[in-house]
Amino acid sequence: MAARKDIDGSASVPAFYGKELRWKREAAGRTLQETVEGSYFGASYLSEIERGQRRMPIELARHVDHFLKTDGFFERRCADVHKARRSKHAEYFAHIVDLEARAKEIEEWNPTLIPGPLQLEPYIRAVIHASLPHDSEESIKAKVEARRERAWLFEDAKGPECWIVLHESILRQPIIGEDEMAEQLAHILAVAERRRFIPQILPWNAGAHPFMMGTTWLMTFTDAPPIMYTEGMYSGQIIDEPELVGQYTSAYGRLKAAAMPPKESLRMIERAAEEYGSGKCGR
Repeated sequence: MAARKDIDGSASVPAFYGKELRWKREAAGRTLQETVEGSYFGASYLSEIERGQRRMPIELARHVDHFLKTDGFFERRCADVHKARRSKHAEYFAHIVDLEARAKEIEEWNPTLIPGPLQLEPYIRAVIHASLPHDSEESIKAKVEARRERAWLFEDAKGPECWIVLHESILRQPIIGEDEMAEQLAHILAVAERRRFIPQILPWNAGAHPFMMGTTWLMTFTDAPPIMYTEGMYSGQIIDEPELVGQYTSAYGRLKAAAMPPKESLRMIERAAEEYGSGKCGR
């Protein structure tokens, strides 16, 4: 049997609390499986939390506190972590920021918006104003900074392999000015030309297709099972049940089949950028 890897609690906040969780669980003489019994989470999920690879959802923190009799320790720490990150990322998205840093491959479908790591500041601000119209300028600046920090996903040569399907309406229904939209689409083209991600456009007249109900990400890892993430305006959900993830993976394959090929998709983005730049888009 391979030696168990020690956890460096100084590496990150999740690693610190993961190490504490393992210590308290083992001190109580409980296995991973015993600890998650009665919750909606699996032993592998808890193991990843102990190793600092996932953040602990507050529902699981409450379950662990009750099971291990830790007097609300993990619920309080979980709340502290969420408060610390709230200025930059939505609470429900904190898990995804951690996971995408470990992902080997990311496949994304977005029916309404350009993916966050590809957004430039004018686009980011428009999205924030639409969903959080009363946000302070300080909070908006922090969110813009946090989103631009994630640009490495598509721009860093060491980032995960990414495949993105976008609906054509994203190109045809701008949420910012024409000059800004031209710059935004030119940025997408520049990143794509460095072969950092593969784009496909789903035409507006493609008819019925999978994933007509919202944004979806599929992530695979070298050292953990794949997951699926779906997001609404104010919430997000991680799905890691193998059979259900498999269904979503198959559906994403059908979505890619319905979309235009990558080269044709890039040409469509290029034409849209030129039209915005010349003031002729929609004419």
